[in-house]
Amino acid sequence: MNRDSSSHVWVTEIKDKDQVQGQYLVKSKRTGSTKRGDPFLSLTLADRSGEIEARVWEKASAFSSLFSEGDIVDIEAAAGSYRGEVQLTVSDLKTVKEVRDPSLFVEVTRQDTTKMMLSLRELLRKIENPEVKSLIDRFLSDSSFVPLFKRAPAAKNFHHCTVGGLLEHTLSVCRLALLVAEQYPVLNRDLLLAGAFLHDIGKVRELGVETSIDYTDEGRLVGHLSLGVSMVDEKLAAMKDFPVDIALRLKHLILSHHGEYEFGSPKKPAFLEAFALHLIDDLDAKMNGLSRFIEKDRQEGNWTDFNRLFDRYFLKGKLRKDDEKPDKEEPREERQRGLFSP
Repeated sequence: MNRDSSSHVWVTEIKDKDQVQGQYLVKSKRTGSTKRGDPFLSLTLADRSGEIEARVWEKASAFSSLFSEGDIVDIEAAAGSYRGEVQLTVSDLKTVKEVRDPSLFVEVTRQDTTKMMLSLRELLRKIENPEVKSLIDRFLSDSSFVPLFKRAPAAKNFHHCTVGGLLEHTLSVCRLALLVAEQYPVLNRDLLLAGAFLHDIGKVRELGVETSIDYTDEGRLVGHLSLGVSMVDEKLAAMKDFPVDIALRLKHLILSHHGEYEFGSPKKPAFLEAFALHLIDDLDAKMNGLSRFIEKDRQEGNWTDFNRLFDRYFLKGKLRKDDEKPDKEEPREERQRGLFSP
């Protein structure tokens, strides 16, 4: 079953009665028995376009011993319809020792990372406080940090969960921070903008990317909030006489930006800039996550499938002028595969 990755059939493009051959990520694997007592496998397979349910009825026991959740498998399958949803029936399955193209399985940001990084640097040059500016510059000139920052995802699921997603999210939060600071002059723009840049830097160590996005050991044990504070402390250790009050506020911005204890913040926002950063971060994450959810929805009609996170259905589509043409999406295979290079 060796095939060129250019012939890959995207999960979201699989239709009823299609014959499917290709490599897919096993997101979940469950065993079961039919009414006659015969074993079967219930799988969720995925590529970067989405997920699809699959069943293995024949040779289920033999195939089950070959792979685990998180593995890449090479399959031959037939697509059918079950309760209104497309589902695969797998007839052959092999484990994959060498993945031909990791970009098949982890979505890549649609934005140009080089241009985004230039835009971010330009925004951060607006910081006027010399000590804060010097701290931020130490991150931007760090040849170990910047490549990780450009490649890292912002989350495992829901929002900006793509290669390059952290940079995309950070740039968006910084842009919003400037707008909010202009609207509310009571805010310290330098502090808010620095916090917008620093708030998620710990994710370069919290999340790893191979054929899927997953938590690293220190990500699970420590988390990106504490990791971010540690990274700031490492830079501050090399800076003489950095103002203690500014350092405390910057670290509080990182620790409190999730807003509430139940959402993972060890501290609630305790000053205006921290409260503003929490709201900005929450807005950007939810707008991106909901946009992704609506875009990937496969339900027919004007409404999405039920969203359990927000406990509601969402209306699909957007209003546009009569003479406005729909946006054309860049072909998936043209996106930035180079981001997967070390």
